[in-house]
Amino acid sequence: MAEVAYASASRVFAGSPPVRAVDALDLDVADGEFLVLVGPSGSGKSTALRMLAGLEDVDEGAISIGGRDVTNVQPKDRDIAMVFQSYALYPHMTVGENMGFALKLRGMPKTQIRDKVAEAAKLLDLSPYLDRKPKALSGGQRQRVAMGRAIVREPSVFLMDEPLSNLDAKLRVETRANIAALQQRLGTTTIYVTHDQVEAMTMGHRVAVLKDGLLQQCDTPRALYDHPANAFVAGFIGSPGMNLKTVPLTSTGAQLDGIAVALPRDAMTAASAQGLSEITFGVRPETLRLATPEEDGFDLVVELVEELGADAYVHGAVRISDHSERFVVRVDGRTPPTIGQKVRVALRDHTEIHLFHPETGARLTD
Repeated sequence: MAEVAYASASRVFAGSPPVRAVDALDLDVADGEFLVLVGPSGSGKSTALRMLAGLEDVDEGAISIGGRDVTNVQPKDRDIAMVFQSYALYPHMTVGENMGFALKLRGMPKTQIRDKVAEAAKLLDLSPYLDRKPKALSGGQRQRVAMGRAIVREPSVFLMDEPLSNLDAKLRVETRANIAALQQRLGTTTIYVTHDQVEAMTMGHRVAVLKDGLLQQCDTPRALYDHPANAFVAGFIGSPGMNLKTVPLTSTGAQLDGIAVALPRDAMTAASAQGLSEITFGVRPETLRLATPEEDGFDLVVELVEELGADAYVHGAVRISDHSERFVVRVDGRTPPTIGQKVRVALRDHTEIHLFHPETGARLTD
């Protein structure tokens, strides 16, 4: 079994004040799970991965693999294999030699190394390239070689630190699908770091969102999207992100462009109990729709139209109190409005409104 557990694990860098790059991280990863760590730059995701690999110290708390405390164990004795952003291939070695180098260091017989490399190469469609040097490969092929080098070691845990960041957009999409399928086939516990939330949502069984070294939420991609724990997760997960606006709160609902948007009763009760006069109102672009002038809704002046084929994203200004706020609406890509046009926007479904505390960002209702 290769469960991974962070128990209040922290990495603290010296300074004035000290920087808690990872702050009391509590996270359990099941055997065979594909977990993605995601967050903006400086969130602590790569540091958390390197702590597990033994490349960063654990200043507080502990880390275990398969129930064994590895907090102070040397990296080579942790039974992990890591795929780096740079691939870190030896340029003077062939693909086959790169893939089998770690096994050679272990003193494994040449015939056994050859068999393991051939098996991994077949799995990764690298068999025709085993005698080539890395410089003769494309970026996607080099990435697969780095994967193959990890696979032949048969580790308990794969660790991947933004392995697709050097690839172009089309190849990223193709390769992330291949990695997810490969992990499913091998069943090896995998922890994958990325700053790309789309990559996280399409690959992970669960996604852990970090900000400033703190774990914000860890759940399935669908749960993160539908039920974000706070305003940060709501805004970070989704492309484009959720529309989040702090709006006045009245006895009838959220005040938006002169109209009161009715809110769920439990949300109104929670806001009243905390004495809130404002609320952070969240709604995803697809929950908004273009409406007729006669319908209840709010007016939006179109400032930008992103045409993506079947869909288009309309960016525009909405009047809130004494200022304008930017909203994004998903519309039919065949008949989008034009820049400068004023359109009426309404909610598709009032049950898909998300409400957060205007100061703490915490979700107001379960």
